[in-house]
Amino acid sequence: MKIKCLVIVTGLLLIQSLPVYAHTGINAVLSFTEGLLHPLTGVDHLLVILAVGLWAVLRGRRELWLLPCSFLLMMAAGAGLCFAGFTLSSAETWLAFSVVVSGLFVSTNYKMSSAVAVTFVAIFALSHGYIHGMALQTGADAVGYMGGFLLTTVLLQGLSIIMGLLLSGTSSLKIMTAGFGLLCTVVGTTLLVGA
Repeated sequence: MKIKCLVIVTGLLLIQSLPVYAHTGINAVLSFTEGLLHPLTGVDHLLVILAVGLWAVLRGRRELWLLPCSFLLMMAAGAGLCFAGFTLSSAETWLAFSVVVSGLFVSTNYKMSSAVAVTFVAIFALSHGYIHGMALQTGADAVGYMGGFLLTTVLLQGLSIIMGLLLSGTSSLKIMTAGFGLLCTVVGTTLLVGA
């Protein structure tokens, strides 16, 4: 039954996510409201944001706050790099790759040092921030859009952290992280193929 539900949810997300539609730039009049909604409409962002929160719970201790904070700061830095005119080559590929790898980290809770974990999260966030900077056009409310996007990111990470903490020490957490990791890997692989 659980596998059947996972397959259905994965299928629905795949239908919505092919190719990374959240970054088309079509009809982009971006403001605070669009920034608030974007993480909920871009499956790539949604999955990585939730994965970082879950992975922080699995790693525990200081990484419970270090990983989510690093993600937020580096996402803002990525947008800043874009605004400053820097070019990050293959940003969409890095973004899709981040979905796959974050899913693997959540499902396996792969052991690594805090510095390496923060580095991975920083690279993921940098590509996500950069892509969002690219979406902004002349006349867009860049500060409002990024503020909305960061606020929703904080709320989603907080949600995944709370879920993880509530299920901590139970078999439900292992089932959830395994299923979520599989979902990220399938969706990320699909995005990589389309990138």
